[in-house]
Amino acid sequence: MDDRHERIKAILYNLLSLLMVGLLWTLLSAWQNSPYFPPPASIWDAFVRLMTKGDIEGIMLTEHIWVSLLRIFSGFGAACLLGIPLGLAMGLWPKLYNRTRSIIEPIRFIPPIAWIPMAIVFLVGFSRYVFLIWLGAFFPIFITTLLSVTRVHPVHINVAKVFGAKRSYIIRKIVLPSVLPDIATGMRVGLGVAWMCIVAAEMIGGEMVGVGRLILKYAELLRMSEIIIGMLVIGVIGFVMNEIFIIVERYIFRWRSEISID
Repeated sequence: MDDRHERIKAILYNLLSLLMVGLLWTLLSAWQNSPYFPPPASIWDAFVRLMTKGDIEGIMLTEHIWVSLLRIFSGFGAACLLGIPLGLAMGLWPKLYNRTRSIIEPIRFIPPIAWIPMAIVFLVGFSRYVFLIWLGAFFPIFITTLLSVTRVHPVHINVAKVFGAKRSYIIRKIVLPSVLPDIATGMRVGLGVAWMCIVAAEMIGGEMVGVGRLILKYAELLRMSEIIIGMLVIGVIGFVMNEIFIIVERYIFRWRSEISID
């Protein structure tokens, strides 16, 4: 009962926060009285126009969203498929990481945006965006997985060894359950980085469809209402995806207690 009451309070407070931001935005736009600071009504009109008539080239907002989501899920999925097994392997065999860190670490610090010129030259179409998203999402997932393995409590492993457990059993029954919550956190961080990468890539890439490209089209025309719609679409989709992640994580890892100082 207390959890349900707290959830209702959280929803009400969030709605109140949104209402206050909307009111503040309306007051500021009325005070500025500038086409570069549009009121919520103008932003809503731009949203309806993009949904019903499309952008300046007739491409619907839903198509922009669908294409960006397809690129995001493809690159993010590839990052998970490579980052999680590789992080587990290098965490379980530290010598493998220590002997290759001179290659891994310098690449990790190169921003994904810096790879855009090379991606444009060497890749075409869909693969260009998938590569950049994979590059941005890979390292948060990989590093989080790698470090989570090293933080597995040694007492649990030693107890299993005392009872004669094999290495495969320890990995399957002790290591993996211990690191899964941290891997989920790394995936959430990687997903956020993936959105940053796709928007930058779509702005610079040659194709005319995608949320990032939508923002760039209207930036060239200085039409702020449509630009804000693009930004809000990214924020709302990211928020929804993050909430889904949290719900799934709480269900799968419901055995893990939450810490609170209230």
